[in-house]
Amino acid sequence: VQLQASGGGLVKAGDSLRLSCEASGLAVSSHHIGWFRQSPGKEREFVAAIRRNFGMTFYGDSVKGRFIISKDSAKNTVYLQMNKLRPEDTAVYYCAASASAAVGLTSEATYRAWGQGTQVTVSS
Repeated sequence: VQLQASGGGLVKAGDSLRLSCEASGLAVSSHHIGWFRQSPGKEREFVAAIRRNFGMTFYGDSVKGRFIISKDSAKNTVYLQMNKLRPEDTAVYYCAASASAAVGLTSEATYRAWGQGTQVTVSS
């Protein structure tokens, strides 16, 4: 099982970026997929998640209304469209997958497979 996160980079405040999480060894159509982020000195923070069934989505309060999570089952990839980026969005972004959601999709403990992370830096 492998999750490959990509699409990070250096942008200015107000810009947009789209992160991709390409899965191999598991199907995004049968797994819940989450995005988390971590900046230096801070705990890992929930960003967004998409359920395996019906594609219901969830967002952290700090990104609600600006970020959109979606998936393309044919490409076995989940995306995180990030709009109106702010300097406080600067972090390493990780995608993660789980076949179950017993603890809840906003909890790190739910996820069993993690990608390597992609750096997003937003300048003011």
